[in-house]
Amino acid sequence: MFCKLPEIAILVQNDLALAFFDKFPVNEGHVLIIPKRHVASFFDLTEEEVLGTWRLVQEVKDLLDSRFHPIAYNVGVNVGAAAGQSVFHAHIHVIPRYEGDVTNPLGGVRNVKKSIVPYAGDGEK
Repeated sequence: MFCKLPEIAILVQNDLALAFFDKFPVNEGHVLIIPKRHVASFFDLTEEEVLGTWRLVQEVKDLLDSRFHPIAYNVGVNVGAAAGQSVFHAHIHVIPRYEGDVTNPLGGVRNVKKSIVPYAGDGEK
């Protein structure tokens, strides 16, 4: 799915990784960063590939700051189907966040499922 991106879709890249807008964005400006080598899991990346993908996180943030002006970000990786990974080519999500895009953002990604131990102030009992 990610391996046949048209060159025009690529926002930024380096020797080991590239970034492009997510086809199914959570928010305006949602970007995916992938290694150029096809591996399913983030944990299968070489140390150099990890560094190459994470270097693009800052470049993408700078690009999104100037283009969309978000006030915050979620940055994350889903590894495995049980974690929600649906495309098995390792990728990092960079999701811009905007004032009011959710009613209560407290806990960030902790809102994916109920915590094992309640998070302070999130209303869990």
